[in-house]
Amino acid sequence: MSEGLRALAVDDLSPALDELCRLLREAPEVGEVVAASDSLSALRTLQSDRFDVVFLDISMPGLDGMELASLLAKMSEPPVIVFVTAYEQHAVRAYDVGAVDYLLKPVRAERLSAALDRVTRLLSAEDVVAPVPAQQPDAMVALPVETAGRTRYVRRSEVLFVEAHGDYVRLNTRNGVHVVRMPLSRLEEYWEGAGFVRVHRSFLLSLAAVRELRSDSAGALNAHTEAGDVPVSRRHARDLRERLLESARNAELTNPRGRG
Repeated sequence: MSEGLRALAVDDLSPALDELCRLLREAPEVGEVVAASDSLSALRTLQSDRFDVVFLDISMPGLDGMELASLLAKMSEPPVIVFVTAYEQHAVRAYDVGAVDYLLKPVRAERLSAALDRVTRLLSAEDVVAPVPAQQPDAMVALPVETAGRTRYVRRSEVLFVEAHGDYVRLNTRNGVHVVRMPLSRLEEYWEGAGFVRVHRSFLLSLAAVRELRSDSAGALNAHTEAGDVPVSRRHARDLRERLLESARNAELTNPRGRG
């Protein structure tokens, strides 16, 4: 980070690519810029070299930007994604695949600067978070979420369940879903001491959020929460029932009937 961000710019239109590269090279946060004129070239470059951030056009022939972003999310150390496009209607899908920002063409220098600031803060936060011992239950009591140019913090107490999405997770709350760039296994390490349990390879569940357990017509078990049902795999079903029973007993001891 001290030498600046390594950025890859991807666009099939030469004028747009040249202008984006120019703006990136003029940005003080950027140390190196590499250009790719199509998704396949970008993928080959990313497989052989490491980049901090990829500025990615969406509408490209062959493999489009959304498809490339989905492939990058499966990398062991994926770069941060910023989409650059002329079409505003793609914004929802862009954030759905975990992009930290969405720039409309023609890109303005001040808007690019704001995106680079978000990228830098995200990468710096990861550097700080990584060494924190997993056994500290309050190490991640809140998570920063970037949405439409704004940063808000989602408290752990707001989250009812978490769903894995590649190297990202979806935080499901009563007020909506928030996407954070972090593997589910990492979040499980930090939150397992705070009432969250793994109930499925793709789901982490807050015990306090469970209203009831339901079996569907096929016999599959689901945990019902205010934000929706969470599938419970057979290997986790017994542990979940025991944890819920233990939680109920502890609540009864803390607040026995008749105390007032």
